[in-house]
This record gives sequence, C-alpha cells and structure tokens, in this order.
Amino acid sequence: MDSHTVKKSSGETRGKTTADAGLRYLTMSGVFAALITVMTAYIAHVPVGVNGTYIHFGDALIYLAATILPTPYALAAAAIGGGLADLLTAPVWAPATIVIKMLLVLLFSNKADRIVTARNVTASVLAYLITGFGYFLAEYLMFGSAASAFLISMGSNLIQSAGSGAVFVIAGLALDRAGLKKRL
Repeated sequence: MDSHTVKKSSGETRGKTTADAGLRYLTMSGVFAALITVMTAYIAHVPVGVNGTYIHFGDALIYLAATILPTPYALAAAAIGGGLADLLTAPVWAPATIVIKMLLVLLFSNKADRIVTARNVTASVLAYLITGFGYFLAEYLMFGSAASAFLISMGSNLIQSAGSGAVFVIAGLALDRAGLKKRL
C-alpha cells in the first residue's frame, strides 16, 4: 500500500482515517490557539478598569473552537490561547484564565451539524457567569476586596461576554451558511 492510499478501517471518519482526523484536529487546535491569543492580546484589546482588566473578542473564538472541535482539542486551544494572551499582556491572570477558558468550552456542544444552535447560544450567555465569577474569585484571592472585585469583574466581563457572544453568533451563522461543519 503506498502512502496515498487510505486504508479502510473501523476507525474511519468521513473518508479519512482516525490518524488523519487527529492530525486535522490537532492542526485546527493550533490555529485556534494562535487566533485566540492574537484576538485576546492585540486585536480589539481595550483596557478598562483596574488590575489589568481589558475587553477582547478572543472568547468568541473559544466558543467557535468548542462548537467545531472535539472537546479535548477545544480545551487545549482555549487553555493555550487564553494562557498565552495573558502571558503576553497580564501574566498574573494566566493561571485563572487557563482554568476559566477551559470551563467555557464545557458549556458548548460540537455534536450538531451547525454551530449556532439553541444550546450554543445559551452557552454563550452562561459563559458570562463563569467568566465573571471565575475572575471575581481570582481577583478576590489575589487582592482581597470582595465588593470591589465583584463589581469590577462582573461589570467588565458583562461587556466582554456580550461582545464575544455577538461575534460568535455572527461568525457562526456565516460558517453555518458556508456549510463548514458538513465539510469537516
């Protein structure tokens, strides 16, 4: 059998072997991690408030990764992308970000034939609660003031999450219209 022949096996995925699918998902995870890093750290990166808080749309790419990739790959893309963005901009937040961004992935489903589903739109709204409370807890543990940490975290993350949710829905609808998930 030459290297261009696709071996038929029980591990075949839509005309590709399991190894081919794994390589494709690994590659897509790397691309998502890079896009999440750049979108979070540099593109539409707007500093607000105190303690290094900023608004970005990198979470929209985490939501997309979670709806396109198998969960383990999406978890890796979110953790690496979010963690690297913080290491480049506000390193003190990196440990909290890695955990929070991985939790966001778990809200979404990649099982449907489309990206924008009722579950995934609801997940983008619930992501605000995880993001807000996650960073509140991290800020409280680092700086100690519960009242100010809660107000800062919930306020700035409401804007960030709403913007990321809107970008996710718009991009998801465009990708659904292009039939992306059917081609994967």
